[in-house]
Amino acid sequence: MSPATRAGHECWSYEDQGLFDAYARRCVDAGLAAGERVWYVPSHNSEVTPLPGGDAVRVIRFAEAYAGDQVVDPAGQVAAYAAATEDALAAGFTGFRVVADVTPLVRTDEQRDAFARYEYVIGRYMRHHPMSAVCAYDRGELGEHAVAELACLHESSHAAGVTFQLHPGATSAEAVLDGELDTSAGELFATALRRTDLDRAGDEVVVDGSGLRFIDHRALLTLQRYAESQSTTAVLRTRLGAVARLAGLLELTHVRVEAAR
Repeated sequence: MSPATRAGHECWSYEDQGLFDAYARRCVDAGLAAGERVWYVPSHNSEVTPLPGGDAVRVIRFAEAYAGDQVVDPAGQVAAYAAATEDALAAGFTGFRVVADVTPLVRTDEQRDAFARYEYVIGRYMRHHPMSAVCAYDRGELGEHAVAELACLHESSHAAGVTFQLHPGATSAEAVLDGELDTSAGELFATALRRTDLDRAGDEVVVDGSGLRFIDHRALLTLQRYAESQSTTAVLRTRLGAVARLAGLLELTHVRVEAAR
């Protein structure tokens, strides 16, 4: 994804620190060009080359942005960034952009579970407010599987080895599912579903799969198990005509497939 437009919610996975630093600088420049207030949050305490932009751009120490390397409080962290967004708007900026290396917050299983849940809910906030973010993870330190658990919950991901993205939809009862779901994605998809906070509208949640290119029967069964565990019906909307036929053959009781408009 080019940083020349609003970044949305993007995951950037890296092994070469220099390449990420160069991309972060481009994102900062794009934010300044768009009239946004920009925070750059490196994950280390070494000196960072000063950035241009005056009050519009700040290098934020990691502990200031995320309360150190503890297990994140998803609701608290969203509230903190919501306040920063409102401050930016009040100061006359068009929005708020964060470029952050959050590797220290996902080193353990407990940290990663909490931060993955945060990634989903901050994505919902960004969908409805003028905030965007690039979340960076050191793939060399964390490993590909750990990064994939987080990357798939963003609108887009770079070099993360994931085949699908699951991110918030227009309402709290809706998620967006893009990409391809085959055998290799099964466990990751199940984990991602558990980390969403879909809130039923009536007795249903909606999965907007209009951007799906492929989904196999195992993924449909995973969605069935998730919906059953939540005592709800998952409405999958897709342009893939064969999916409805496949769901019928599987006799799914908690998944309904509809044609996407």
